[in-house]
Amino acid sequence: MKFALKQEKGFSYIDEGEGDVLLLLHGLMGALSNWEQVIEEFKDRYRIIIPMLPIYDLPLLTTGVKSLSKFVHKFVKYKELKNITVLGNSLGGHVALIYVLSHPEYVKALVLTGSSGLYENAFGGSFPRRESYDFVKEKVEYTFYDPAVATKELVDDVFQTINDRNRVIRILAMAKSAIRHNMAKDLHKITIPVGLIWGRNDKITPPEVAEEFNQLLPDSELHWIDKCGHAAMMEQPVEFNKLLNLFLEKIKK
Repeated sequence: MKFALKQEKGFSYIDEGEGDVLLLLHGLMGALSNWEQVIEEFKDRYRIIIPMLPIYDLPLLTTGVKSLSKFVHKFVKYKELKNITVLGNSLGGHVALIYVLSHPEYVKALVLTGSSGLYENAFGGSFPRRESYDFVKEKVEYTFYDPAVATKELVDDVFQTINDRNRVIRILAMAKSAIRHNMAKDLHKITIPVGLIWGRNDKITPPEVAEEFNQLLPDSELHWIDKCGHAAMMEQPVEFNKLLNLFLEKIKK
């Protein structure tokens, strides 16, 4: 990761560039580096901020999507951000949706890619063979259309995470919280522009999830990326950035 991680007041985050703020939220097994290509592409004309979500640091009883949304709000207030565009992948998209519903006055627009909040087919309720490296490798590859995107570094990172007892308990608690907190009944209240950029081959939040989001969100537009799985900004960064740029240009007008 070539961008400096800043640490202050209990927050760890990346803050690059100047201009309108893009606040990027990573997924459950994600990392700040997942957004590297987005930072590279947009930092010359936007201020890109990526907070590290405290997925493994919350008390177990409050480990859930609502707590992450509250954390995001504390961060936004601390950094005195306003008129922001929030981008969320996977769990980060779910947190973004809750945040927008709670604090619409801070958010100008929303971009979701492979977002949970309606349905997701993730690891399931447990890690039956988490000690098996090959099993973990297979699960990480499942995230992408092209298994080669699941580099050894990425697999090693996930393997290490889910074999840490403290972390795996919180991952399962967070996943269960996400499943319980279905957003279908609330999405009609989100009236800001929403860009949906989806991998057509996403097996975790499949295409029908994107279509349902598009139906339920009043001001949304859906764009597909072919030969692409659950993390479009990693697997097809050029196409993702192109579609993101078109959306950002449109909401400027």
